[in-house]
Amino acid sequence: MAANWERHLQRWTTAGLIDAPTADMILAYEADREKAQGLRWPILIAIALGGLLFAAGILLFVAAHWDRLSPGTRFCLVLTLVAAAHLAGAIAASRFSILSTTLHAIGTICLGAGIYLTGQIFHLQEHWPGGVMLWAFGAFTAWVLLRHWTQACLAAILIPVWLAGEWSVATHGWAFSDNVLGAGVLLLTTTYLTAVSPEKTSSLRKALSWIGGIALIPATGVVIASGSFGSVHGPSLPLAYHILGWAVAFLLPLAFAWVLRGSHVWPNAIAAIWVAALSAAGFLFEADHNLVHYALCALGSVGLIGWGMKETRKERVNLGIAGFALTVLAFYFSTVMDKLGRSASLIGLGFLFLLGGWLLEKTRRRLLTRIGKGGT
Repeated sequence: MAANWERHLQRWTTAGLIDAPTADMILAYEADREKAQGLRWPILIAIALGGLLFAAGILLFVAAHWDRLSPGTRFCLVLTLVAAAHLAGAIAASRFSILSTTLHAIGTICLGAGIYLTGQIFHLQEHWPGGVMLWAFGAFTAWVLLRHWTQACLAAILIPVWLAGEWSVATHGWAFSDNVLGAGVLLLTTTYLTAVSPEKTSSLRKALSWIGGIALIPATGVVIASGSFGSVHGPSLPLAYHILGWAVAFLLPLAFAWVLRGSHVWPNAIAAIWVAALSAAGFLFEADHNLVHYALCALGSVGLIGWGMKETRKERVNLGIAGFALTVLAFYFSTVMDKLGRSASLIGLGFLFLLGGWLLEKTRRRLLTRIGKGGT
């Protein structure tokens, strides 16, 4: 009830159990109390770091004594770890909500370790994506029951890992299967990055945006590498796998983007076209694929900046500026630097850092100032 007291208060007001002025006084009182009890960022960092260290310590302790335990003891220990973490989280729910959220997250993390340790104990058939599937199902179930953003984030990471694992196992040894996987991951990171909109902001959406922002540039590199240097040996993917793989890689992220963004999903569709072009550049422009990749990365960076300006999201502008800078640096190192002498290349690199860094920072500040003033 603690998490839904506002809904209950509205229902009591509608039923006439309390009048509107009293309800307003309750809302004002609770708002002031929550503000006074709000957690500062050092406390949040301490709790998050403490949760990670606690989970790591438990896993290391179990690993150190694993060989000395009988199979029955091992299985009981695995169950106890998962149950104890969730039980402690339930006990702390009414006293310290953030601690409860952290303990429940530790329980779900221990669930993944427990699944694989159970498979080792009973010598179950090895199929590692199946273990991730069970782990993802546990995280999703925990989110349905608890509605904690941490559980939703774990599910948002584990479900794609499970699908990627199934695809990798099913297409092992087939040419260019990694290109399909890379495109799907890149489009999904774009969906996560744009989960926050001016109308919809929550802890879960902010966490998804962080996940997408961290993974976007590495995922772009994976797509470029898989298209340019992917394995061309082995049999080609069957037509059915091509259809299924590309459909899942594009339709699932776009469907999730529609759930998150509703009618504002059309920029994600444009991003999907960009991902498709980036994936195909290595095949369609074999001789000049590097130049095409650089052009597409620069175009994507500018598009991300424009997307951030339109929806007043500073993190997208910063990420777009960083992507553009990395594109220019990569182009210089791979295309320009080897054509110059040693001293000239170093002078050019220094000039690029000094002048280019100044221009990009000046542009970034000007764009962020426009966002702060509400300009587009």
